[in-house]
Amino acid sequence: MSTENHHPSKPAEGQAGASGQKPISARRALAGVLLVFAAFLVLAAAGILHRDRTGTVLAERTDRQAPPTVAIAPAQLGMPTDNFVLPGNVTAFTDSPIYARTDGYLLHWYYDIGAHVRKGALLAQIATPELDQQLRQAQFDLATAEANANNAGIQAKRYSELVKSQAVSQQDTDTFVNQAASTSAAVRSAQANVQRLKALQSFEKVYAPFDGVVTARNVDTGQLINSGAGIELFHMQALNVLRVYTNVPQLHSQSVKRGDKIALTFPEYPGQTFWGTLVRTADAIDPVSRTLLVEVDVNNSSGRLMPGALAQVHFNVPQAAPTLIVPVAALIFRKEGLQVGTVVKNQQGQTVANLVPIKIGEDDGATVQIDYGLKASDQVIQDPPDSLIDGERVTVVQSQPVSLGNRSPASGSAQGNGPGPGSSGGGR
Repeated sequence: MSTENHHPSKPAEGQAGASGQKPISARRALAGVLLVFAAFLVLAAAGILHRDRTGTVLAERTDRQAPPTVAIAPAQLGMPTDNFVLPGNVTAFTDSPIYARTDGYLLHWYYDIGAHVRKGALLAQIATPELDQQLRQAQFDLATAEANANNAGIQAKRYSELVKSQAVSQQDTDTFVNQAASTSAAVRSAQANVQRLKALQSFEKVYAPFDGVVTARNVDTGQLINSGAGIELFHMQALNVLRVYTNVPQLHSQSVKRGDKIALTFPEYPGQTFWGTLVRTADAIDPVSRTLLVEVDVNNSSGRLMPGALAQVHFNVPQAAPTLIVPVAALIFRKEGLQVGTVVKNQQGQTVANLVPIKIGEDDGATVQIDYGLKASDQVIQDPPDSLIDGERVTVVQSQPVSLGNRSPASGSAQGNGPGPGSSGGGR
């Protein structure tokens, strides 16, 4: 039996191992690693360069777009006159309640409300039977007093002649003389009483005290009349000329003058203007309202206007100082107070925003009057953004100047078909 030696056989050169994979040499592995690393470096460099360029472009774009774009326009000079409108109370030129001056009952009335009456027209008649009886009694008393006075006068004259011859005593003469004087005084007293009762009797007829309109009648036929009850029989108003009272602010109290022609408008006559004349002022400022009471008289011969109405009184007064007008949208409301934005050049020559504190005057809802804080040369930012800050760079675009709107002369705010300022008549 032959013996065989079993030795592990070496694989032939160039053949795969037991796993079937060819081993990687160290050189090839290093080359692969270097290749991957090189590719990573290239990608990293490309990413860094792209990011750097993107950041540069973004920074440039941000720098270009950072200053807000604002529209500017110069503030407009206000009108040389100041126009303002105040509410006015229309009253009759003469307004009188008519009361009874005697007691009785109403016999008849002749005019009702709305009646136009002339001065001296009989409005009503009062029956006074008690007063008539008192007058007759007073007349009889007067006749008695006259008779007594006549007798006393005769006796005094007779005794005055007799005392010269000492036919009567001086004492008796003095008695009759004094009696004559006393009865004469009684006559005068009786005469005064008769005149008083006749005057009361004349009040039986109630007459119109002036030309006007009966605006109220508070009695009727048969009603008891008591002169001391304070019951108004009629109410009359003179309407040919009306008084319009209004209160002018203290600021304009020195600008309104007697004789000025004042435009009046009424809601019941839209588009029409009535002209009145400023006839008087209170010449004193009301310490409560700080206003001056003025009266404007307006001709109402046409009868179109009525007392008790509310009028719009249009004043046109010279400005105390030039004013500037800006739109309401230009105002900035912040904790620092009311401001407007203007544009100026800084030390580097850049256009920046300049926030200016201001004080406003009149405000018509669309535009405001700047009393101080602005100059005529200032360029005002028309609609400033909420984030605008003082000294911030801005990009400027020119805008149209603000329109004065209804800040035109009085003819623009009180248009109508009425007469011009030279007339004090009512509107046609």
